[in-house]
Amino acid sequence: MKRALSYFLLLLLVLPAYAQDLQKPIIGLSSTSGGGTSTSVPLTYVQAVIRAGGVPMILPITHDHELLKRMLDNIDALILTGGEDVDPLKWYGEEPLPALGGIAPRRDSFDVALARLAVERNIPLLGICRGHQVINVAFGGTLYQDIPSQVKDARVKHRQNAAANYGTHSIRIEQNSLLHQQIGTQHIAVNSFHHQAVKDVAPGFKVTATSVDGVVEAMEKTDSDQVYSVQFHPEGFIANDINTFLGIFEYLVKKAEQHERKKKQ
Repeated sequence: MKRALSYFLLLLLVLPAYAQDLQKPIIGLSSTSGGGTSTSVPLTYVQAVIRAGGVPMILPITHDHELLKRMLDNIDALILTGGEDVDPLKWYGEEPLPALGGIAPRRDSFDVALARLAVERNIPLLGICRGHQVINVAFGGTLYQDIPSQVKDARVKHRQNAAANYGTHSIRIEQNSLLHQQIGTQHIAVNSFHHQAVKDVAPGFKVTATSVDGVVEAMEKTDSDQVYSVQFHPEGFIANDINTFLGIFEYLVKKAEQHERKKKQ
């Protein structure tokens, strides 16, 4: 009897918290294949989603279209995460330059399909680093394969040696853009871990932040308030208890909550 009472009291303590978690929106995270032996996402993305009030769900790479659609049925927003270079020949018709890094063809196809389906279904979408670049090519844009050898007058170090929670170069943010709304400033220092960048901006998107050498640091969809991307890694700060960029994720969670309510109507 005492044991049953103890279990009952434990349930009274646990169930309210569990029910509260069930009400939080589910944020899908695109994954990398880990050489074909694993599915993974850096922990910093998971921590940022949790800090912002969402429930992270890792989406494994698949080419099964029906399975992909079922994944999207069960999320309220999507984050395309960072990682490998995008294949230039397949996605924007350019021959690979010598400075091109490692590519992941299966992941490219998966991420592009995710981006297009998310927009088609009005699922809130955030791209980070590679995800920012994937969104651009998914909707008809192109990339610089290598900033040092392709960007004229490039004078910013875009691949830093400092820790992910330290900003090493500044960006200028357009007033009244989504990014400006999310973090409340027009000038800020960001971290930087890339050598590719947006070149020709996809039709239907606009640039909302740039570095001093003109590299595109943020974009948003012109006819939507829930599709946006950044070249830097805001989650690197958030996972280290620096809340400067937390609004980027909190905004996504807010849009995810709205999407979830619409699905239930």
